[in-house]
Amino acid sequence: MNWIYPITIVLYSLSLLGYFIDFLQNNRKANRMAFWLLSIVWVLQTVFFIVRASELDRLPLLTPFEGLFFYAWLVVTLSLAINWFLRVDFLVLFTNVIGFSMMAFSLFTPDGDIPESLSALLASELLVIHISFIMLSYAAFTLSFACQMMYVIQHQMLKRKLWGKRLLRFGALAKLDSLSFGAITVAWPFLLIGLILGFIWAHSQLTFVPILDTKVISSLVVLGIYAFYIYQRVVKLARGYNMALLGIAGFLVLLINYFLSGQYSSFHIWY
Repeated sequence: MNWIYPITIVLYSLSLLGYFIDFLQNNRKANRMAFWLLSIVWVLQTVFFIVRASELDRLPLLTPFEGLFFYAWLVVTLSLAINWFLRVDFLVLFTNVIGFSMMAFSLFTPDGDIPESLSALLASELLVIHISFIMLSYAAFTLSFACQMMYVIQHQMLKRKLWGKRLLRFGALAKLDSLSFGAITVAWPFLLIGLILGFIWAHSQLTFVPILDTKVISSLVVLGIYAFYIYQRVVKLARGYNMALLGIAGFLVLLINYFLSGQYSSFHIWY
């Protein structure tokens, strides 16, 4: 079934191309083609996930390759649901730029199974749940980031008086702000619970909690940034452009946490 993955990557790229053409030319036909291609991508991703789970006799979430793939699958699933129920133009494009990047990056990570030296340590249902919650939070934060990017772009277009059909298809600023906040209010508890489960797993398996580990510290920083965002939004009633920039900054820190902190972590030795 190895042929599924490269075909999925190709179809995913064609789908993004269709959405990009629609973004540039307001081409509804390209938009419809891109949507159906993305639907096929989701089906192929799901088949690949099920086949790999069957071959390995476990949920494929434990290796870097599987983590990136699951992240991309969640993003595609979420963007299709948003497109179907909310009909926010361009949101699928902005969201899946991240999803495609994750899936493409996974091509450069080892796709083998867990090393035998770590199989006993990582064979834990609690660890799988920990990773699942973290990835669910990342997918929701990705949706929020897409809304915030659209908010900033539309804000700049309005400021420069760049009127046109493209501006109208971005949707109301208030709607983008509301969607962004809604995604964060879902993502933040998932991240918090995921971190707590990670601490519990570490304590049960290693008898200590690695608070000073690089990845743990950066994850807590991400949690703190988005907690500050929620505080500003709920308590201070902050809205608008600066809040969008704060959310974008939080997501960039999240990406640094995902890709770079693990390189200097003594605890996340495999994932």
